[in-house]
Amino acid sequence: MDVAVNRKIIFLVNPISGNTKKEALLQQIKIAMEKNACYFEIHHTNAAGDYSFLIDKIETDNITDIVIVGGDGTVNQVVYALKDTNVNFGIIPVGSGNGLALAAGISRNSKQAIELILKGKASPVDGFLINKQFSCMLSGIGFDAQVAHDFSTKASRGLITYTQQSLINYFKAHPYQFEIILNDFSFYTDAYFISIANSNQFGNNFTIAPKASLNDGLLDIVVVQKMHKAKMPFAVLKQIRGNNQLTELVENINKNNVLYFQTSNLTIRNIQHAPFHIDGEPKETAETFNIEMLSNCFRLIQPQ
Repeated sequence: MDVAVNRKIIFLVNPISGNTKKEALLQQIKIAMEKNACYFEIHHTNAAGDYSFLIDKIETDNITDIVIVGGDGTVNQVVYALKDTNVNFGIIPVGSGNGLALAAGISRNSKQAIELILKGKASPVDGFLINKQFSCMLSGIGFDAQVAHDFSTKASRGLITYTQQSLINYFKAHPYQFEIILNDFSFYTDAYFISIANSNQFGNNFTIAPKASLNDGLLDIVVVQKMHKAKMPFAVLKQIRGNNQLTELVENINKNNVLYFQTSNLTIRNIQHAPFHIDGEPKETAETFNIEMLSNCFRLIQPQ
């Protein structure tokens, strides 16, 4: 018997994410589910991220899987709302960046992503909290957060718009002062941005933390320190290519343009109130960010 017969899947579709025409995608989903005799329902996401109505339904109707048809912001909201229920999560990536899906090896090809929902394996994935706010992939303070804030105001979404906003903000970028506090060590830095990553992705196959794993119990921290602005693209490119090794902070703070290290928790004092984002969604900044890992936070359907 096909394992799909024993599964009951709810698809949560973000009607406004990305540029994908949803009607054709929904038809693909219906055809694949009916072909595999799999029970399924399709619902729309909501901007408030309120999925409390699904918690009882998951239990009473024995729902086995929640599949998110959207981008990283939608994934964040749905997983946070339902991570304490006994379901597996799947992603059909149709957002602007799709960082978590790409890090997990989930194809942006809708047919392949749907096939993976039926044939993939659910494996544990870490998450983390920043001031008790949930992040499933990557959060940041500084330059990249300003890009996220500006990008969110644009009518047109997608890689071209994101690239345009990145270039505009590059010319306006300036370093911010931070204090980074670890368990047995702290230091001050002037940095253009700090990335806190559970995934290796910014999105669109733009790798910021090459050694990051979705389930190693560690966060990858990337600090792009103050340097001549003309050097910044080359320093970031070196990081993207994986040419910056994980560092011992005491030895490298003063000599490396980019600091790259791992930890399970840290505190960042945001002395100049740099902008802030969670999983690509702009959030209100704070003077202090307390960051803690949530190991094996939820189960995500991935390639076997």
